Amino acid sequence: MELDHLDQLAASAFDGYLVRKDLVRRYSRQYPVPTYVVEFLLGRYCATVNEQEIEEGLKVVERQLQDRTVRTSEQELFKARAREKGSVKLIDIVKARLDAKTDSFLVELPSLGIKDVRIDDALVNEHERMLTDGFYAEVSLTYDAAIADEKHSRPFAIDSLRAIQLSKSDVLETLRNGRQRFTTGEWRDFLLRSVGLEPTSLSERAKMVGLLRMVPFVERNFNLVELGPRGTGKSHLYQQISPYSHLISGGKATVAKMFVNMSTGQRGLVCLYDVVCFDEVSGISFDQKDGVNILKGFMAAGEFSRGKDSIRASGSLVMVGNFDVDVEQQQRVGHLLSPLPAEMRSDTAFMDRIHAYAPGWDFPKLKASEHLTDHFGLVTDYLSECWTNLREGTRISALQGRAHWGGALSGRDIEAVNKTISGLLKLMFPDPEMPIPNDDLETILRIALEARRRVKEQQKRCLKTEFRNTHFSYFMGLEGIEQFVSTPELHSDEAIEADPLPPGQIWTISPGAEGAPPSLYRVEATYGPGSGVKILNAPISPAFRESVRFGEQNLYTQAKRLVGDRDPRSHEFSVQLRAIDMEHSGDGLGLSVLLALSSALIERSIKGGLIVVGSLNLGGSVEMIPNPVAVAELAVEKGAAELLMPISARRQLLELSDEMATKINIVFYSDSADAFMKAVLE
Repeated sequence: MELDHLDQLAASAFDGYLVRKDLVRRYSRQYPVPTYVVEFLLGRYCATVNEQEIEEGLKVVERQLQDRTVRTSEQELFKARAREKGSVKLIDIVKARLDAKTDSFLVELPSLGIKDVRIDDALVNEHERMLTDGFYAEVSLTYDAAIADEKHSRPFAIDSLRAIQLSKSDVLETLRNGRQRFTTGEWRDFLLRSVGLEPTSLSERAKMVGLLRMVPFVERNFNLVELGPRGTGKSHLYQQISPYSHLISGGKATVAKMFVNMSTGQRGLVCLYDVVCFDEVSGISFDQKDGVNILKGFMAAGEFSRGKDSIRASGSLVMVGNFDVDVEQQQRVGHLLSPLPAEMRSDTAFMDRIHAYAPGWDFPKLKASEHLTDHFGLVTDYLSECWTNLREGTRISALQGRAHWGGALSGRDIEAVNKTISGLLKLMFPDPEMPIPNDDLETILRIALEARRRVKEQQKRCLKTEFRNTHFSYFMGLEGIEQFVSTPELHSDEAIEADPLPPGQIWTISPGAEGAPPSLYRVEATYGPGSGVKILNAPISPAFRESVRFGEQNLYTQAKRLVGDRDPRSHEFSVQLRAIDMEHSGDGLGLSVLLALSSALIERSIKGGLIVVGSLNLGGSVEMIPNPVAVAELAVEKGAAELLMPISARRQLLELSDEMATKINIVFYSDSADAFMKAVLE
């Protein structure tokens, strides 16, 4: 493997904390242990870019994996070694339980098939996680022949154990210092390589999904859902990368295992792990009827009541599952949370507790040769140790004075978006003192708003009356323009949507020239320093050139009424016409051009779902529309919610059928200033 720029950068920033990810895959397939166990050993002996040192380290790693991991047929061999030598070292999951008859703890070692290994109470108290589903550790197993002679004897005992996880105290300082050498894009790609993915083979959308998957590791009580096709590695991160994460396969869970065991007082998974992931979310079920209600309460407040006590816990919950159809079909037959269990899928209160919905359909089906990296990344036990330390505190103060939310976000929405932003900032800027460029902050804002809006859209499908307004927006700075964030699976550049378009953009219908049918267009205008209006289309149709000329002249003559004290003559405008239908002439769009120029100049959006119709002359008068009924029928066909028409078309529109009239709201205007006031977003 040749070192690329990112490898060399990583080697200079994180010497001693790197591992080649192709080596990890080589050994994790050969031995019955998770990836992070292999990386723990590789990180100990192969954390270098020096090929000779790597080769020497690999021999040690291979020997340890051969000597200390138990294959299916080797259980008796390990037991015999322990008997002959008095002790043996192995790597296994350590699970403990309290044996009430002897008032002592007993350990199960699954790979050896032994369920009654003695262990000292102090070791159990030091490593409480062994009392839930256990954790991987390097174990020193002893055998006492004298005890073996006794009836119902338990000759095996754990003399010492070392959890497979890093225990250095300065991990964050190293991470923060190393991060300083990377650009934001380089750091994101390096994080993806550190979890085994090759960023050069992933789209920008797939990289976003990859980052969202990491947020629960760094943010306390973060609730994430990801649904999508099979084979995209949704559960891999939660099973293979971190010892602080626990995967519940098949979705089966008990209240005692998840929260607290009432008979023993033992705390459950959400108390002992940073992340608890339900794999195959459609199968989530609890052994008690109130299990889902306890889960909802925990997702909302990070605490739950069992008996007299109210218990706080910081575990993040992740739910992953599969669509049996593609995302478009899923939206036609139900909603994007339909794969959840029956008691959750239409419960809008449950949905409200989901902080982010990652679009799993934007992540490719993983091919080892294409999507898994062969390059260097951080050793995952080091990375997971950094992540667990980053869980302390929040980074939302970085937004203070720099970003503000639009009116559509409720209190729960803001809380959810803030948690996602905090998590992404911890991942991308682990040093709180590191300056965050506006562009990077805005990108993170948009990811967080989209991930939460996806939840809101499913709530809207279940209960439209309560969740009508899903037009999430934000402002950068006090004087910033309101920017709207959509979810791409509901968005199309050629569809009229309820979301407002950016300032300077407007949907319009040309009545058609010389008997041609009406056709839909989008006019897009921007401005900068200079003067005049430049048309970006090539070639430019004479009819559209005339529409632009009429719109420009009316902007100059009516500037006071339309844009107040802003001087349009001191700006240069660029105008582009996008033809959605077959007709490309752009005839009779003078009013729409005028409104687009005015909207751009005052930086205010036109209402969502609105089509504006109107033709101007140089004097500013609005001309008659020859076929308003056909225009209204086309607006209905294109999915518009509202149609802005000149008052002169009112009588002719009485011929519009009742069916069509009920499908669209037609608003009339008297002149261009009235039209602009009714079109612009309040």
